[in-house]
Amino acid sequence: MAAKNELLIAVDVGNTNTVIGVYAGEELVNDFRLSTDVERTADEYTALLLPLFEQAGLDPAAATGVIISSVVPPLHSAFEQLSRTTFGQPPLFVEPGIKSGLPIRYKNPLEVGADRIVNSLAARERFGAPVIVVDFGTATTFDVVNPAGEYAGGIIAPGLAISAEALFSHASRLYQVDIRKPSHLVGEHTAGAMQSGLFYGYIGLVDGILERLLKEIPGIKRVVATGGDAELIASGSKYIDEVDSGLTLVGLKLIYDRNR
Repeated sequence: MAAKNELLIAVDVGNTNTVIGVYAGEELVNDFRLSTDVERTADEYTALLLPLFEQAGLDPAAATGVIISSVVPPLHSAFEQLSRTTFGQPPLFVEPGIKSGLPIRYKNPLEVGADRIVNSLAARERFGAPVIVVDFGTATTFDVVNPAGEYAGGIIAPGLAISAEALFSHASRLYQVDIRKPSHLVGEHTAGAMQSGLFYGYIGLVDGILERLLKEIPGIKRVVATGGDAELIASGSKYIDEVDSGLTLVGLKLIYDRNR
């Protein structure tokens, strides 16, 4: 059990955003979100992070551990350097061989993204098994923990932003619009029509997959959504039970504690 004054830095490096959570003992005291950029150096990430820590009244030197989940291999070395120079700690990466307590039933476990393992572990510990996690990121992933508490596999679909970008870029007369719930189902202008298609079309994708999963796997305890578009899509979904934006950070804390 960590002492209250010890800081654990939990880092989730995604394709679009990087989230840094700060735990003091068992409490998540703050979290910061940066855009992920493979061109940034460790020094540049440090320059972005230090003012945020100062503003929050947090001392990077108080860190006693760093755990990193990353799906962006080109940034591994930058975040390892950041961990050692800014926080004074060698990082623990979520990678094959780490003790997670979550058996992986994927045919090739090396193919499972670190974020998917972390999210599935956190959901299992919070809600029990079987459980489904929907992570709305650059891609939207549906991950299944089976009744035995094992990672069974999942489904990967294009993310909402990618889907919207494909529409804007390949239809010459359409233009970029905010992705949000429209005021009317039937659009009365082009922007409204596009927003309806994106919002309700994506809910149709999500609920269509979840409906099939719920039929195939009886006794699901929860369908948990996380990620940047989770709140938006959950607001119209029939099957998402809960939104937990901090699910990945919870999973990182659990894995760190098991590997201390």
